[in-house]
Amino acid sequence: MIDAFLEYLRCELNLSDHTVLSYGTDLRQWYDFAASAALAGCRSTSDKPKPALVTVNDLRLWISFMSSEGISARSIRRKLQSLRAFYKFLMRHHGLLSNPAAELTAARMPKRLPTFIRPEQTEKILNDDFDQNDFIQTRNHLIVDMFYSTGIRCSELMELLDADVNLSRGELKVLGKRNKERIIPFGEEMRKLIIDYRRLRADAIGSDKTIFFFVREDGRQLYRRKIYSIVHDTLDGRVSASKCSPHVLRHSFATDMLNNGADITAVQQLLGHQSLSTTQIYTHLSYRELLNNYKLAHPRAQKSGG
Repeated sequence: MIDAFLEYLRCELNLSDHTVLSYGTDLRQWYDFAASAALAGCRSTSDKPKPALVTVNDLRLWISFMSSEGISARSIRRKLQSLRAFYKFLMRHHGLLSNPAAELTAARMPKRLPTFIRPEQTEKILNDDFDQNDFIQTRNHLIVDMFYSTGIRCSELMELLDADVNLSRGELKVLGKRNKERIIPFGEEMRKLIIDYRRLRADAIGSDKTIFFFVREDGRQLYRRKIYSIVHDTLDGRVSASKCSPHVLRHSFATDMLNNGADITAVQQLLGHQSLSTTQIYTHLSYRELLNNYKLAHPRAQKSGG
């Protein structure tokens, strides 16, 4: 039944492979726990857990078990959301009468403001000298530049097709979450860098024909861990941010856009957010930065109790 649910998420709701994998991990952890002796009441005679026999108390036992294992409140909340979605699927498509997970209310988690890099630090990194005749150095520099200049996600950069990078229009066509396409513009500096990268890529792999835009020296697609490593190695020790990941560059893109007067709905479209409320967190982050500057600069704010 779990496999049918995951197939539904993948084919009907068009969720990403990464999201489907997370749902599958959460539900199989629940299945393993429910199959244990602690929950004998929700098993059938074949020793396989029966969803219809699960009670709210069973779920509370699972929560207690996860807490005792040191699993964070945030992770527990996500696992309960996965189970709640699974039961909704069973009720809608398989005639189940109740959703025991719906009766549980997990503690609300405080929203964490996203980590970002200060503009002067990003500018310094992007102005670094590098060997413009070296394929690896040019590719890596372009990866960091593209994350910051377009705000795309790591998965979107990894899956970016060469045919979807349009130099004449200065646009990227990106396939985002739930297979939604969006167009993201880029500037003249990136255009020149893309031209250099494509030339060096053709020399490196022996062909100017490739499906994916970012590739390894042998022409194969870049993988997620390699992209993360490239970004981390570029930023590590050079920025004040607590994290050095592709998503931090995405946060920095959104923050700097709003701080420089961009309309929030435009930033929402560029980021590919379905809801404006998701984008609004960057306005809170911008306000925090404004408040910090006030406290540092204004004479009255510097006084005790000011």
